[in-house]
Amino acid sequence: MTGRGSVDGEPSEDEPAGSVALDQVPEGIVLAVSGALDLALAPTVRRTVERAARLRPALLVLDLTAVTFLASSGMAELVRTHRQLEGEILVRVVATGRLVLRPLELTRLTDELAIHATLADALAAG
Repeated sequence: MTGRGSVDGEPSEDEPAGSVALDQVPEGIVLAVSGALDLALAPTVRRTVERAARLRPALLVLDLTAVTFLASSGMAELVRTHRQLEGEILVRVVATGRLVLRPLELTRLTDELAIHATLADALAAG
């Protein structure tokens, strides 16, 4: 992958820092989110999405496979990204496992967001 840059959330001493890495790939841009996607990391996700959108990719993938906790503020950022970029940039989300997928299912965001099980699937989906 090329064009890798990292924007870190502010860590606390009690919990590991979350991070968002922006990767440019031939299909578009992948934002790899790790750690707790909560109120502390959500603004970093927003800034990184805005940065990615300025690059005008055809596709933006939010890869949540390394997310350890998905809070309502994180889900709000996913919805905001989807709605803000709709019609301009395809937005896909990679989410697996109970910690991330279950909150999306319970809130029925799986009906609104394009959810994929793997990064490869999200990049290849037509």
